[in-house]
Order: sequence, then C-alpha cells, then structure tokens
Amino acid sequence: MRRYILALLVGIGLVNAGGVWADDEPNKLTMHQVYRSSSLPHTAADFSMFHFVPRGDKMVTEPEHGRLLFQTPDGRPDGYGERRGTAIVYYDRTGKAVRVQHLTQDEIDRLNQQ
Repeated sequence: MRRYILALLVGIGLVNAGGVWADDEPNKLTMHQVYRSSSLPHTAADFSMFHFVPRGDKMVTEPEHGRLLFQTPDGRPDGYGERRGTAIVYYDRTGKAVRVQHLTQDEIDRLNQQ
C-alpha cells in the first residue's frame, strides 16, 4: 500500500512538472504590451511639417527628440531634420546644417495644440 501511495505522489509530481497545470499561472505580457497599457505619457510627434525630404530616402522617426532621420534605400544615413523652436533645421550626412525651414503661424499653432 505504501508503494502505491508513493508511486501516486511521484506520478502527480511528474505530471505537474510536465506543465499539465501550467494554465494556473497568469500570462506574462511583453514589454510592448506593458508600454501600450501603461499610464505613462507616450511620446508622439507630428512630422507633417517637414517639407524637405531627400528624394528616394527612407524616413526614420525619433519622436522623443523631435527628429526625422533620412536613410538611403540601402540603409546608409543621409542626414536628418530637427525642430528647433519655430524652425526646422536640416543637416546633411556629416552633421552640417544645410537648410532652415521657418514654420508658418498655422504650423506653430498646430504644434502648440498637441
């Protein structure tokens, strides 16, 4: 009888270790799911006012810095545009400022509403 009870307890332990009762544990969320459901402020930016994008380049947004990166189709950096107060400054791939775009009053008002 003792062997029967011992075998039963060992069998139950093996079944539990095998994950049969794994549904009792709560599902773990990924970091992306936690970020989306958190009450922390989310970074968002409106890049519609960036008018001088190099032809054929891909754009990579960096909303936390208010910056729009430009990359050639093969992925090499090709400069970036960055909002500075009431203007957008465009830089080439070496970091040299090449163009300044002054924002219109409508664009400034739209930024202030965000």
